[in-house]
Amino acid sequence: MEKNKDTRVIEKSEEVEKKEEVEKSEEVEDIDDSGHLLETKKDILIKSAKEYYYSGNDELDKERFNSAVVLFFKSLVALVDLYIFQQTGETPSSHISRFRISKEKFSNIYDLLDKDFPFYQDSYVQIMTRELAEVIKNDTKIMAEKTKISL
Repeated sequence: MEKNKDTRVIEKSEEVEKKEEVEKSEEVEDIDDSGHLLETKKDILIKSAKEYYYSGNDELDKERFNSAVVLFFKSLVALVDLYIFQQTGETPSSHISRFRISKEKFSNIYDLLDKDFPFYQDSYVQIMTRELAEVIKNDTKIMAEKTKISL
């Protein structure tokens, strides 16, 4: 028995829907539980790390050492998050989770954060020095190398 035109159209439509579902399921690999594109997280972390780093250099040149410390540390944190993302596919949601993940899985990264975080906190209530800003800047460069990002 030959199928009528309406039946063929419906079958064709179902075929197209199934094909689209397969294409969507292939795309899902690039989307996290929140519905965000994973590539977007990576791009944002890289862009932020570079922006903070370059701004830190600008502040260092202007001898605004507190601002330089804050910006270099923010760059460092963005690169730590990128490293964690590269290794695990996830990004920390807070300083607490960042410290916990790095302490449990990446002790060398934890050591950098643990060493520099107090200076970041102190930058709100103490005057920072050029030397300290340079130390955090160098730690940021170390993280950039680990993530294979050029600053």
